[in-house]
Amino acid sequence: MTASLPRTPRHRTQPHGAAPQGAPSTGAPLATVPTVGAPQHADRPVPRGHVAVLPQPPPGTRLAAIADHLAHANAPAYRFRQLLAAIARRDVRTFDDVRDLPAPLRRELAARFGPDVLPLRPVAVQSAPQVEKVLFETEAHVRFETVLSRYRAGWTSLCVSSQAGCGLGCTFCATGAVGLMRNLTADEIFAQVMHPHWASGGARLPESVAFMGMGEALANPHVFAALELLTARGYGGLSPRRITVSTVGFAPALERLTREQPHVTLTLSVHSPFPDERARLIPLESRFPLGESLEILDRHVADIGRKTYLAYLLIDGVNDRAEHLDALARLVAERSRPELFHVSVIGYNEAAGADPGYRAPSAGRVRAFVDGLLVRGVRATRRRQFGAAIDAACGQLHARYLLGEPTAVPVHATTREVRARGDRGEGGRANGAGA
Repeated sequence: MTASLPRTPRHRTQPHGAAPQGAPSTGAPLATVPTVGAPQHADRPVPRGHVAVLPQPPPGTRLAAIADHLAHANAPAYRFRQLLAAIARRDVRTFDDVRDLPAPLRRELAARFGPDVLPLRPVAVQSAPQVEKVLFETEAHVRFETVLSRYRAGWTSLCVSSQAGCGLGCTFCATGAVGLMRNLTADEIFAQVMHPHWASGGARLPESVAFMGMGEALANPHVFAALELLTARGYGGLSPRRITVSTVGFAPALERLTREQPHVTLTLSVHSPFPDERARLIPLESRFPLGESLEILDRHVADIGRKTYLAYLLIDGVNDRAEHLDALARLVAERSRPELFHVSVIGYNEAAGADPGYRAPSAGRVRAFVDGLLVRGVRATRRRQFGAAIDAACGQLHARYLLGEPTAVPVHATTREVRARGDRGEGGRANGAGA
C-alpha cells in the first residue's frame, strides 16, 4: 500500500566514495566500526580524520556471502567497499557494470552469484499521477510489488514488501487472499530501496521507507537484517527515523523491534476496538490480542518519547459507528502517554479477493470519523493515498498478477524507456484502462 508518512528533513549523509582502483587495502575507509547489531547510522557523523572500516553485513545475507568470497579470494578489503559504493550510487545493474573492479573479479563474482549485483529484476511497471508501482521478480522467479509515491512538495516515499503474498488472511486485503508464497530475504528487501530502477534522472534515495507493502513485516525474521542493511553507513545509510514498520500485531517480533531498532517509526493496525470484530478482520487477533501489542507500544513510547501510529481502516457500515469511535478513544486514553498515539484513518479500497461485502466509505464519512476522534480528544488525521486506479493503494497489492491477469508494461529494455511509457499513459490498470 502507499501512504502519507511523517515529514522529515531532507538532510541525509550519503555514503563516502570507494577507494580508487589500485589503491592499497589500508586506504581511507567509509565509516566507523560498529557491530552488526548496532550499525553506524547515517545521522551519526564520522569524526574528522577518523580511520575505520565498514561494519560487516549481517550473517546469512547475500552481501555477507560476497564479502566472504572476496576475503577467501584474497581480494583487497577495499574491493567490497567499491562494490557497496556502486550499489549506493544506484547506477549499476550487473557485476560487469562495476568498472571499479578488475575484469577477472567481475567475471568471478558473476559466475558465483549470477550476473546481477542485486537479486531483483523489475518485470512490469504501472504509473498513475504521483505514483509508480513496480513488479519485481527474484532470481527464483518469485514476484512481489513495490510502490513509489512522489509528493508535490518534492519528497518521495517508498512502500516496500516483506513477503511474497501473506499468510495471515486479513479479510480486507488482496495480498492476504493470495496466501504466503515465501518470506523475502534481507537482500531482496534491501534491493527494493537500492535498485537502480528508481535512480533514473539522478533521483535521490526516498525521503521515507515504509514496510507497508505485501506481507506482515514482523512475521518475517529477515526484516531485522534488512533494517540493519538499510540503516548502516556505507550500505543504505538511512536514518531509522525515516523508516516505518507496520504490523497487524505480531507481538513477539514487535517487542524485539522496539529493543533492536528503537528509533524506527511504528504503526499498529487496529481496524476495530472490539476483539470479536477485529478477529474477523484480522485473524491474528485470536493469537495475539490487540491489547498485547498496545502494552508493548505503551512501554516503548514511554521509554523513547516519540509518536507512534495506530492505523484504522474504515469500512462502510462495518467499523464506522459511534460505538467504534467511543471504544477507540478509550483505548487511546488508557495509554500512559496518550498524546503520543496518533490515529491514522484510511478509507477502505476495494480489493480483489477481499470480502465482497466490504465497501469503501465516502470521503465525507472518513472526514466525519476523523472529526469524531478529534472531538473525543484523540490526535487523528486521514491518511492520504495514491494509486487506487492501478491497485497500488492500501490492501490492493499483487492479487491481479497472481490471479493470472496480464501485467502492465513489461520491462524489456531500460528503466528510462519503461518510465517514459508510463508517463505517456501506457501503464494503466493490469486488466485494461478503465476496468
